[in-house]
Amino acid sequence: MNISLADQKAVVTGAARGIGRSIVQALIEVGCHVYAIDRDESALKKLRDSNPDSITIEALDIADYSDLQALAERTGAIDHLVCAAAVGSGKGGFPFWNLEPSDWQKVLDITLMGTVNTLHAFTPNLLSGEYKDRKSVLLLASVAGQIGSQTDPPYSAAKAAVINFAQCAAKDFATHKIRVNALSPGMVKTDLNRTVFESLPESKTETYEEWARKKIAGIAPLSRWQEAEEFGAMAVFLASDFGKNITGQTINIDGGQ
Repeated sequence: MNISLADQKAVVTGAARGIGRSIVQALIEVGCHVYAIDRDESALKKLRDSNPDSITIEALDIADYSDLQALAERTGAIDHLVCAAAVGSGKGGFPFWNLEPSDWQKVLDITLMGTVNTLHAFTPNLLSGEYKDRKSVLLLASVAGQIGSQTDPPYSAAKAAVINFAQCAAKDFATHKIRVNALSPGMVKTDLNRTVFESLPESKTETYEEWARKKIAGIAPLSRWQEAEEFGAMAVFLASDFGKNITGQTINIDGGQ
């Protein structure tokens, strides 16, 4: 199976680390030019240094809609949009009343509304230009948004909303032959996953690796980590002609959870 996205342009948020970074790298490998967005300018520069001719970096906060609009005006027509930016509350949420309502706002501002902001800002870019029938949108969801995870209720609820929004957007974009899907990770060794562990009581009595090993064994029938590179591969597949009839779907890479 040969996939080429040569001469195509993609915008990726949450691009500096973890799954977002792997998606950027996978898109570049198949010929895409990527506009990489993240709040961490230092990490973005390191990413650009790895492929200086294929990456344009933009350090901004996706919670700021006006900044996204300004970037979209400079970017022009694009072929693919990937929304991978997200944050958790940083607090253990079991039971949910361990948190305060105020703990929800940052999570909703970035994980949910940041995704909404990004789609609103770049919709004109997706609708303009040629080759509309090759265009795609990918929203990063989470297994937490499908099962009502007690670990971090604000994050879980925000990701559930992202999944629903992907379904709504898929229907709206369908008349333009633009596909929209959600990609749902399980247990992936990322900075965000580690911060979840650090917010839990278990972090005081066991290592991250011990906690993760037990959790994976308990929830994933395949009993192994999911890896960021797997999401890059799936993102490329969904952006390619092989995914031309896949839209409105939430695709899990979760070891069978």
